[in-house]
Amino acid sequence: MKSIVVFCASSFGHDPIFEEQAAKVGQILAKRNIQLIYGGGRVGLMGTVADGALAAGGEVIGVIPTFLNTKEREHHGVTKLITVDTMHERKRIMNEYAEGIIALPGGFGTLEELFEMITWAQLGLHKKPVGILNTAGYYSHLIQFIDHMVEQGLLRPENRSMLLVADTIERLLEKMENYTAPAVSKWIHKNEI
Repeated sequence: MKSIVVFCASSFGHDPIFEEQAAKVGQILAKRNIQLIYGGGRVGLMGTVADGALAAGGEVIGVIPTFLNTKEREHHGVTKLITVDTMHERKRIMNEYAEGIIALPGGFGTLEELFEMITWAQLGLHKKPVGILNTAGYYSHLIQFIDHMVEQGLLRPENRSMLLVADTIERLLEKMENYTAPAVSKWIHKNEI
């Protein structure tokens, strides 16, 4: 992979491990010559992952809507900053640049971005690996709920397997590099092929 989108919070959260791991993600992407695409802000975990990549000599592309410039305070130190009009345009451009998607700890915005990308994959709109970095168990309850969806018959196991999860960035990148999208579409059941 040559480029990865990272979705994460524009705040730091209470646990210092979130900031520490965000910086590490940026550093490791840079060391592996993987371009970082992210939300373009210079605050919170967003700014930390960008700063980590930049400090390690990485290439960083930020994509930020105009209306968030004052709230997330755009990062002027990135390799390239793309300003767009809407959140939808932001995600479209991020998706176009990326060969993979990673979610670090975050709130509603991070979840919305993550689930849109995994939904697009489920629908066959892209074949990119989508992963969660489960830093300090941050996403453990969400992962349990996703498994509950499978148990309840509302999410197919092969679609569940599309969402990659790991506790370390090294392990997550390994899973992403070895990922192959399922051949079966959400809308075609195996017994219909």
